[in-house]
Amino acid sequence: MTFLDLEDAVAPLEKVPARAKVVEAIRSQDWGDRVLCVRVNAWDTEWTYGDVIEVVGNAGERLDEIMMPKVQSAADVIAMDLLLTQVEKNSGLPVGHIGIEAQIETARGLINVEEICAASPRMETIVFGPADFAASIEMPILTGGVSIAEYPGDHFHYVFSKILMAGRANGLQVIDGPFLKVRELDELREYAQRTRVLGYDGKWALTPDQAGVLNEVYSPTQEQFDRAWDILEAYRQATETDLQGAVMFGDEMIDEASRKMAIKFVDRGTRAGLARSKES
Repeated sequence: MTFLDLEDAVAPLEKVPARAKVVEAIRSQDWGDRVLCVRVNAWDTEWTYGDVIEVVGNAGERLDEIMMPKVQSAADVIAMDLLLTQVEKNSGLPVGHIGIEAQIETARGLINVEEICAASPRMETIVFGPADFAASIEMPILTGGVSIAEYPGDHFHYVFSKILMAGRANGLQVIDGPFLKVRELDELREYAQRTRVLGYDGKWALTPDQAGVLNEVYSPTQEQFDRAWDILEAYRQATETDLQGAVMFGDEMIDEASRKMAIKFVDRGTRAGLARSKES
């Protein structure tokens, strides 16, 4: 996914002119098959309505998603859904064409994350915004989205888990926000592993170097991919030929739950371009 930003990356005096630049970029560039998203300004600003009207109204046919920052409640998402429906109808676009990504960046947003994730059929992705969230809860740090040496553990573990459960319960992608020390790639790798092992789908990349690290972290290794395929084949043999619900796979018992986990690895690896090794 690639997103163009009208929010934090744009100075207040440039908010309105930036809309035309985003429209021009969407219409003039070859984006291939990438999911294309625009982050509009939050509902508590004066710019949200104009962002949606101009961008979706003039470039909606190539736009896949609108990203909503600082979502506080389900009402925020419902309001965006209604506005998008009106713009789609007036622009000749299919109703529901534009999906929604919602960012959880405040204490209130986290408290309401379950309702936010279930607020609209347009909801596709829930995203954690660490810097604004840290400010919201008055965490005494100056750089968001990085490790805190003074804290004995992961200071965002509860937040990560709560967002993940709400997203998965509603069939959404779950994404972690940016790591702001853009040159510290080893630290980025270690930090990204925390959300990967929980089950997150990915993490924002701010630079090409970060993207390379994150693609590696959030994709299965070749060994994992091959093992997942082997588990699927062993389980299929057990259930379809041997008529067993569980079977030994090396030193491990595998069953239907094992099949479900293996499918996730195969699907993720296939999306990352992996192919099964001949020797597996």
